[in-house]
Amino acid sequence: MSLTRIAVIGAGTMGNGIAHVAASHGKSVTLVDIDEDALDRALVTIGRNLDRQIKKGALDEAAKAATLDRIARSTDMAAGAAEAQLVIEAVPERPELKHRVMEALDAAAAPDAILATNTSSISVTELGARTGRPDRVIGMHFMNPVPVMQLVEVIRGLATSDETTRSVVELSEQMGKVPVEVNDFPGFVSNRVLLPMINEAVFALMEGVAEAEAIDTVMKLGMNHPMGPLELADLIGLDTCLSILEVLHRDFGDDRYRPSPLLRKYVAAGWLGRKSGRGFYGYE
Repeated sequence: MSLTRIAVIGAGTMGNGIAHVAASHGKSVTLVDIDEDALDRALVTIGRNLDRQIKKGALDEAAKAATLDRIARSTDMAAGAAEAQLVIEAVPERPELKHRVMEALDAAAAPDAILATNTSSISVTELGARTGRPDRVIGMHFMNPVPVMQLVEVIRGLATSDETTRSVVELSEQMGKVPVEVNDFPGFVSNRVLLPMINEAVFALMEGVAEAEAIDTVMKLGMNHPMGPLELADLIGLDTCLSILEVLHRDFGDDRYRPSPLLRKYVAAGWLGRKSGRGFYGYE
């Protein structure tokens, strides 16, 4: 099935990035958020990111205008999802919130619509079980920043059908992404490998092994990483990093995933990284 009508639930960093990429590749998008101001900020961000592409010669003003014209906005999730062939939820990484959203989307979306989750760690099988269509529930884990990063982890739940997977893989390719199929385990591949590294970097900082900049420089120059783990944590959001580690720790029952106390302290202080203006580094 060719997917041309998409609803994106959540207008934050990931949601506006997904809407941007889908619309720029010819899809009709409805961006949904309960907060009108969040929708305003999302459209400003999308416009700014399109301007960057213009400066790089990747598109022109007409293409920018056409992309923005393909994005509708709504504060009503049921109405926004009603006509979509694919609904992608991109709400914050809290299990109880994602459960409620998936249940509501199951009631609102057309019976043959695919429900996708941009979760970075929560079980797709569990989310599918909250609906009456587990065969049509799948993970689409985009990377941040969505307009730049090529990867989409396509996560099959226990009941996800081959047809659903094929449709989502095809859509990902149409959106200029590289889809990689993985099975439904905590953290999937990306965060099962990445978050322990970030967590260990936070432990090294907490224990005084080195300062943040030194830790990041070792990983960039010594391991050829484009960003150090603490810089990357600030980009992802320290609250999101903590949520993923808590899922890994709980679901695997293994203390190697135990979140660093310093990470918990920063999140409790509201030092969440770039989005709050302060994390392991300060941001204007």
